[in-house]
Amino acid sequence: MKVSLFYLPSVGSKADIEKGRVGLQGHLYDQMLREITGQARLADDLGYDSISFTEHHFHVEGFELSNNPVLLDLYIAMQTKRLRVGQLGIVLPSQNPLRVAEDIAMLDHMSGGRANAGFARGYQRRWVDIMAQQTHGIHGALPHQHDEIDNANRAAFEENFRIIKQAWTQDFISYEGKYWRIPPGETPWQLDATAKWGGGIENGIVRAVSVVPKPVQKPHPPIFQPFASSERSIRWCAQEGVTAVLPPLHPSLEHQLCEVYAEVSRRPLGEGMGVLRDIVIADSDDEARAIWRESGYFCGHEWFEPFGFSKGLDDPKTGEPADLWSNGLAFVGTVDTVTRQVEHLLKRLPIRWIFAWMYNGLMPHDRLMKTIELFWTKVLPRVTDAR
Repeated sequence: MKVSLFYLPSVGSKADIEKGRVGLQGHLYDQMLREITGQARLADDLGYDSISFTEHHFHVEGFELSNNPVLLDLYIAMQTKRLRVGQLGIVLPSQNPLRVAEDIAMLDHMSGGRANAGFARGYQRRWVDIMAQQTHGIHGALPHQHDEIDNANRAAFEENFRIIKQAWTQDFISYEGKYWRIPPGETPWQLDATAKWGGGIENGIVRAVSVVPKPVQKPHPPIFQPFASSERSIRWCAQEGVTAVLPPLHPSLEHQLCEVYAEVSRRPLGEGMGVLRDIVIADSDDEARAIWRESGYFCGHEWFEPFGFSKGLDDPKTGEPADLWSNGLAFVGTVDTVTRQVEHLLKRLPIRWIFAWMYNGLMPHDRLMKTIELFWTKVLPRVTDAR
């Protein structure tokens, strides 16, 4: 099993956020960068696999100030030695796929082959609608809603994904799709240098382009999709060889989706699957839950529940929400308690990845550092061969 640190990342404490417009305070963004640097270096020294950042825009509220996860990846890669860096994820419907392919390939070279690639569909309309406005008809698509907005968002996501993979694995690419044409039409190009040393030109017209550099890792960096929660998404991940990262879901739903992935991919149950989990470790269960109330619960209640993420925790038959602690849907407590929670999860769901969410900013830096250390040195040795 592998463990990756997951970051929104956020700026300021709960008290700072409740004062309003904390995203405008540049000194808190600088503090966030310093603290994440320390946390990443510790994870690098301990042996964590990777670190992953989201993509979101315009968050003056203070949550998820992560405009450019590739740039954050490079920032961390330059300060660590072996820690892999990735995105959970770049929102493809709002992006130029050729630019994404270039950026991640550059990151792969600049990090010495340590890049992961993570692609998401995007659900927050405030920014997806603005950033994707030139991809006609694409909007943010809410979790658990399946309508025309969702269908268009998915179609744009899958088309961009195909283009990126071709850009990484083919010397030259041409593409004709619903949203992208490469090249866009009869583009003239009669440069002698291209005739002698390049390619993709026929009779002075561009017929294909070469996206360079290609990634260091062949055929391309490992690919992840957060946070897949529908059977359709899981089937797509399994077909494409993409690691699917589940948000916390009712145990019956988690197991069902793992079975779907295994069936489609013809791999053992749990292969190609990961889960997102809150992690807080303290000297007592009461202390850990109090810290979680100020971080994980606060963030979830104020920022994610309005988008419908909590619906996946409800029992499909009874509508009753799952218990986070007894079902291993969050790892919060003492070392012993968290160990039992991880053991419970792995007994019912043999997943291969844990993406550890520790709520930087909302959880005090010293407690977050201690949680990173204790989870690796005290919990994991009891439950896994991750090291």
